[in-house]
Amino acid sequence: MAVSSTHLVLLCLALLCTVLVALLASVGAALLARWDGATTPAVLLRAAIAFGSTLTLLLALITLIASTVT
Repeated sequence: MAVSSTHLVLLCLALLCTVLVALLASVGAALLARWDGATTPAVLLRAAIAFGSTLTLLLALITLIASTVT
């Protein structure tokens, strides 16, 4: 089945939004960890965990939506 260019553009926009939301979640986690008095390595670790978990969750959601639409 051929994929239209509209579907590809919407998928790219969804992926871009997903990465941006994950980035915002990681920045928020880093700021909260820094506020809590964590060291720099601990802050980076918490930010990475927040980024990875948010990205995984949102990509799974995009996959679910894309599989039901097509």
